[in-house]
Amino acid sequence: MFDIRALYEAESVDHAIALLEKHPEARIIAGGSDVLIQIREGKLAGTELVSIQKLEELRGISLEADGSIRIGALTSLSAIARDPLIQTHLKVLAEAVSLIGGLQIRNIGTIGGNTCNGVSSADSASTLMALDAVMEYQGQEGIRRLPIQTHYVAAGKTALKHHELLTAITIPEESYRDCYGHYLKYALRNAMDIALLGCSVNVRLTGDKRWLERVRIGFGVAGPIPMRSPRAEAAATGELVSEATLDRAAQAALAEVRPRSSWRASKELRLQAVAELTKRALGCSIRHAGGTI
Repeated sequence: MFDIRALYEAESVDHAIALLEKHPEARIIAGGSDVLIQIREGKLAGTELVSIQKLEELRGISLEADGSIRIGALTSLSAIARDPLIQTHLKVLAEAVSLIGGLQIRNIGTIGGNTCNGVSSADSASTLMALDAVMEYQGQEGIRRLPIQTHYVAAGKTALKHHELLTAITIPEESYRDCYGHYLKYALRNAMDIALLGCSVNVRLTGDKRWLERVRIGFGVAGPIPMRSPRAEAAATGELVSEATLDRAAQAALAEVRPRSSWRASKELRLQAVAELTKRALGCSIRHAGGTI
């Protein structure tokens, strides 16, 4: 049994927002793969829950008029992994979410839940960072959109206000047009394990496939929150496709990340992984784009 004080079922986005306003201690529950575990462990014992499971308008993936790809916050991780639009334009995101938990978790877990729990180890987070994702919030004051870099504000905390919902995540066309990416997860097991470090890279090459025209590099567990590495990106952007460029990007990333030691991995191990995964993910992205190193 779960120690839940009350469960309210939202019938619309506006209704969910009103429920959150009326019950300031309530928590949102979607798939429940995070919240229910915290309740069972006693961390959220006696909590009130606002369920948004019925809000079908928050599910689905679409190509918008401006070329951006819109992913509803309630879209399950497994639905994202197999969606034709994602497979065509954002294959790296399909690969990243396919590494989250097991199939049962991916069937109930949502992209909104994976990004709103605020943890640095979320497998979707570093890839969404590298894709310049935009987070869409809706509250009583209306809709506001934030770049994902400002969505995460501290370990386990996001910029969402209590009475707001994450309604969608959008990927601008500039982030996927002629772009190719790769996500690498370093973990102790090959399946159903939390990342000790994650690195996602997204690149666009010049027409002759010899130069890096655009580079984005995102990390998970390289600091208290998911992060981009502007120094590593700058070290590779505009440079010749070569092993030397990969090395420079890796060294630049080391100067920017802030991993810590924990019972799962030491700071030193994570730093070593940052350098190695940067080189590997950047190299794989270049090869996906048709480049040769």
